[in-house]
Amino acid sequence: MKIRKADNTDCNRLSTIAYNSKSYWGYSQDFLDKCKEDLTVTVEYIKNNPTYVMIEGKEIVAFYSFSLSNEQLDALFIDPVYIGKGFGQLLWIDLMKRVKELGVKQFTIDSDPGAEGFYLKMGAEKVGYTPSTVFPQRSLPLLKVKVT
Repeated sequence: MKIRKADNTDCNRLSTIAYNSKSYWGYSQDFLDKCKEDLTVTVEYIKNNPTYVMIEGKEIVAFYSFSLSNEQLDALFIDPVYIGKGFGQLLWIDLMKRVKELGVKQFTIDSDPGAEGFYLKMGAEKVGYTPSTVFPQRSLPLLKVKVT
């Protein structure tokens, strides 16, 4: 397993992982279709935001991305085949190392309700709720992480 910076050729695979990972939580097809644009990773996005991929063998199996301007974890997605095998914790360790190197003292996460438990286990603190960017009537757990 290795982690490297994402490049322009990774966009399709990252978008697929994001979509499949979101579907892992049992959402309806209609819900997933409405989220598809938000789950699409573009070349422009990778160019403007720290984005890192995890490779197992020769395949990208997970990734995370971070918005420096908002000091927010934008994405942490794992191919469902690899969920529950410790890959999330390894990504988290890498994320924390990199944001610390960037001088970030704390950041937020607009968490999927299904992923909230993972982030709390990693040391995040729930500070409230925030409206979904796709469904404004839906609230997402708002978490804060102190970088130590």
